[in-house]
Amino acid sequence: MFTDTHTHLYDEAFSGEEDLAVERAVAAGVSKMILPDIDSKTRQEMFTLADRHEGTLFPCLGLHPTSVDGNWQEEMSLLEKHIDRKIWAIGEIGMDCYWSRDFVKEQEEVFRTQLEMAARMNLPVIIHSRESTELIINVLKDCRHLGLRGVFHAFSGSIETYRELQKLGDWYIGAGGVLTYKKASIAETVRSIPLDRILLETDSPYLTPVPFRGKRNESSYVPHIAARLADLLEEDMETIATTTTSNAQKLFAI
Repeated sequence: MFTDTHTHLYDEAFSGEEDLAVERAVAAGVSKMILPDIDSKTRQEMFTLADRHEGTLFPCLGLHPTSVDGNWQEEMSLLEKHIDRKIWAIGEIGMDCYWSRDFVKEQEEVFRTQLEMAARMNLPVIIHSRESTELIINVLKDCRHLGLRGVFHAFSGSIETYRELQKLGDWYIGAGGVLTYKKASIAETVRSIPLDRILLETDSPYLTPVPFRGKRNESSYVPHIAARLADLLEEDMETIATTTTSNAQKLFAI
């Protein structure tokens, strides 16, 4: 059995097909799926879908860095209204300098605030990092005293970056569809990362793995990512499934 530790099955790309996508995932052996939050626009859809599939879908709470703009304070207020709801992580949070640097200072403030929230609630975090590794590492250095744990979603850093992160908390890396792409640097890096530090994820509907690249991604494709990881690490599929699922259980308490 597999766990998809990062899937946006509530995204409009699945409109009207959300339950079928969940059924296909379960049929493919993906018995549990983590739903990272983005912002107030889709939060209720996420919770509603999770409520329909309790025990299979596990919702989180967080403000995505690309949703941090001039309205960020209101977004944080809306997020805090759900703080008493059962959630399994604070995420998807972090920093993103790929799309824009207009609100980079605000992104950093929101990131710090949510890391502190996770520490208070004793929850793991799901970190989004795109062209912002140095900024994120600097924040984590400042927050080292919080005893943070979590996953770097869609990790694409070097083995040196991975090792530096381990000095700043208890971190896993999320391995997804990019692992199956030709010339993807993470395919080489992952060979040096212990399997007990790796989580499987899809980031559906994005980052679709080969052989479905170009189509909408979904959680039922996790076994294809697992197969590629098995090849890279020269492990059997049972070991990959068992270990990555155990990792997800430990981190998210699912």
